[in-house]
Amino acid sequence: MKVLILNGSPRAKGNTKQMIDAFCEGLKEAGHEWDVIHVAKLNIRGCLACEYCHGKGAGTCIQKDDMQNVYDLLKTAEMLVIASPIYYHGLSGQMKCCVDRFYAMLYPNKPNNLSKIAMFLSSGDPDMYDGAMFSYKGDFLDYLGLEGMGVYTSQGYEPGVSSEKLEEIRSFGASL
Repeated sequence: MKVLILNGSPRAKGNTKQMIDAFCEGLKEAGHEWDVIHVAKLNIRGCLACEYCHGKGAGTCIQKDDMQNVYDLLKTAEMLVIASPIYYHGLSGQMKCCVDRFYAMLYPNKPNNLSKIAMFLSSGDPDMYDGAMFSYKGDFLDYLGLEGMGVYTSQGYEPGVSSEKLEEIRSFGASL
């Protein structure tokens, strides 16, 4: 399986990255291919709502920025993983810009090979996932019809993800 992992955290060694690393260990064990894109390091501008993509653009965005790399990887991915810290009750701003720009490529139809979605979320508070869960269900499960493979959360104000949670995520990657 080919997996595209979008890391929406600006922290190079934060909890989100720890979760991604554990997942990739499992993917490696199972013999899968993956790409990790550090969305927070890219120049991805917000959607302009210009509708160029659904007119003259025929599924391509009028903006030419680093989102083009993400579009290329989405074309071949079979599974998408959205990994993000929770900022102000939702996905990080960098990740939100990226997800909003899916509109150009994934409407009206997603690529045929993209069929699964999972989410890795980290937050200081265990009750802050509603905004991200709304996106997971509405954007990916309902709208795009992707198969939900789970949402894995890690919460706490101390840095670091528990060894139990990391093992759960590693096992998930190995089970695919």
